[in-house]
Parts: sequence; structure tokens; C-alpha cells
Amino acid sequence: MKISVVLPYYDGGKYIKEQLDSILKQLGEKDEVILSVDRAMDGSIELLQGYAQKDKRIFLIKGPGKGVVKNIQYAVGKSSGDIIFLSDQDDVWLDKKVEKVMKAFSNPNISAVLHNAEIVDENLKKIGQTTFEWRNSRPGAWKNFMKNSYIGACMAFRSNLKKWIFPIPDKIFMHDYWIGVRAEDFGKVIFLREPLLLYRRHSSNVTGLKHESICFMVKKRFYILTETAKWKIKKRKLRKKR
Repeated sequence: MKISVVLPYYDGGKYIKEQLDSILKQLGEKDEVILSVDRAMDGSIELLQGYAQKDKRIFLIKGPGKGVVKNIQYAVGKSSGDIIFLSDQDDVWLDKKVEKVMKAFSNPNISAVLHNAEIVDENLKKIGQTTFEWRNSRPGAWKNFMKNSYIGACMAFRSNLKKWIFPIPDKIFMHDYWIGVRAEDFGKVIFLREPLLLYRRHSSNVTGLKHESICFMVKKRFYILTETAKWKIKKRKLRKKR
């Protein structure tokens, strides 16, 4: 099976070399990295272009410039692999991540995989907690409605889910939540408890370890409920057409 790694990029020059090196050494000749650049004003564009010139598996594209969710959606649309891995620009993939995730997909009933990760600081020093511990990670629509287990950087899913998952509704703040819970609707999502990633947390991260305001959390869950109801109606219509 062909692998597509989707990597949304925004001024990530400080850590991107380390991340790309950890990814590329695990991919096969026919695999690809869709590197969608929303902005590279930190002087990193030459670095990215150099990688793309040296390694033909890297497809450097201009992102839509409308935020991370739109960028991921756009990049996934450009991918051609059977299995799509999502990637952040500042983490580090541990050895055998791809091998162990792909082994899980040998079961045809598996629609997506979420693996554990070690949370580290900007210097890759472990803080003593994993993402599964942080999020109390497990499957289930209600559980993930209350506290999301799905972290995009730790996810991979089958490409045949694209037509069911995308486009992600504009009011959904969390692409990873939407992809994970929708994948549960079409098959089994397996949770690998072994950490396969160094999940770097620093001042520039989009996702923080702190709680959001109560007002924002209530609004976010209201949108999840309304958009999920709309999606279920759409799903029924699509299935009737098949």
C-alpha cells in the first residue's frame, strides 16, 4: 500500500529538518510527503525547496492560507496514497512508527490508527507524560465529545474515507477529532499504546496543554453536535445514491 504523509506548514523552519529526516527514512520509494506551505516567512523556503529537489517523494505545494484545518484538508485532497498519515511540522517520528502503524492496517476492518506519543519540551526532553495519559485516550463518540483523544500528529487513516470525512465543516475547530470520530463510523479505530512519536510542546504550538475557556468549550461542543447531525443526514443521502 502506498503511504501519503500530509504535513501542513507555517513558519516551521526551526524544527522541520529534524521532522522530515525522521519521516523520510521510514518511507518507501513510491510513498510521498505532501508538504503544504501556508507561510514560510522565517527564511525556511530555501530549506524546503532543497529537500524537495533532493527527494522526489516530497511534493511542495502552496497552501490555501486559511488556517491549519483548511491546509490539512487541501493537502489531503492532493494526496494519492492508500494510507494517509497526518504530521505536524515540529515533532519527531520514532523508528518503526510507519512499520507498526501499517501492520495494524493489515486488518481490513481497521479504518484508522491512533498511537501514543511521548510529550517532550522544545529540546526533546520528556516531561513524564504521554498523550494517552494526557487525554485518557480511548475510542467512543461520547468519550471523545467530552474529551478528545484524537491528535492529528498521531493519526493515520485509509484514503477511502476521504469522501465521507471531507469537507470538514467550517465550524469544526478540530480536524483530528472530526477525522477520528468519523472513522469510527465506518470501521474500527485501533489505539496503539506504544509511543511512536516525540510530541514537541513549545510556545508556538497550535495545540496547547492548557484548558480552553468554558465559553469556548461550550461553543465548540454545540458546533460538534449540530455539524454531526448535518453530517449524518448527508451520509444517509450518499449511501442511498450508491
